[in-house]
Amino acid sequence: MDLVEQDVATSLGRLRVRVGGEGPTMVFWPSLLMDGTMWAAQVEHFGVDHRVVLVDPPGHGGSEPLTRLFDFDECARCVVQVLDHLGATTAHFVGNSWGGMIGATVAARFPERLDSAVLMNCTASPAPTRQRVEYGFLTAMARLVGGIRGPLVKPVLDAFIGRTTRRERPEVVSTIRAALRRVDMASAAWAVTSVVPRRPDQRELATTIRARVLVVAGAEDATFPVAETRVMADAIPGARFVVLDRTAHLAGLESPAEVNALISGFLAR
Repeated sequence: MDLVEQDVATSLGRLRVRVGGEGPTMVFWPSLLMDGTMWAAQVEHFGVDHRVVLVDPPGHGGSEPLTRLFDFDECARCVVQVLDHLGATTAHFVGNSWGGMIGATVAARFPERLDSAVLMNCTASPAPTRQRVEYGFLTAMARLVGGIRGPLVKPVLDAFIGRTTRRERPEVVSTIRAALRRVDMASAAWAVTSVVPRRPDQRELATTIRARVLVVAGAEDATFPVAETRVMADAIPGARFVVLDRTAHLAGLESPAEVNALISGFLAR
């Protein structure tokens, strides 16, 4: 499917979005260090009967570089600003990791703008000390060397993929490596710091969500293990919770057929 690139002015700078298809609007927001191209398999599936909107999140991909920290409410307002730009009153939201956290924030803060939310490989809990230290160190090193390269690639891959993808999906590993080479760490470091060490505790906020929500965990996700993602699902009233086997932190990229079928079934319920 051919997608049209557009730039949207937001409170976190100009965001690059790719838009295609006709029908109900579906907005996709990826993980840290990834851009909207992560959702290629979802575009082909849902673009048949939806207007798909792929967001390059703040400081990533074709979006304007970041020069400061931000909070999750600002990101949620960015989603609303994208919808306003596109003339969409409401949308289905699909987010991975950072995107899943922001989807929960939008659902809580702007309930009138979401028809449903699919929150994948994410958490409502603050970062534990170990994660804050590890990501702080990796971010500092990546800024020092000018990108994610050399010995820094392995820990990032370990955070993104599990044993199944490493063993059976070399094309996914190649896609992730290519995405990491494109990252501008001078910009992305602001996002990593905002989303990991400074991540808010959203468990109480999650209890206020009234939208239809599907929460998805990866059985091999080392970044947000199943138990942590389950806490998020349990906090959201009426949320459906599913664990995908043979999948780690980037479910839509690692297990596209399963994810597409899962989301389709959820939307049809």
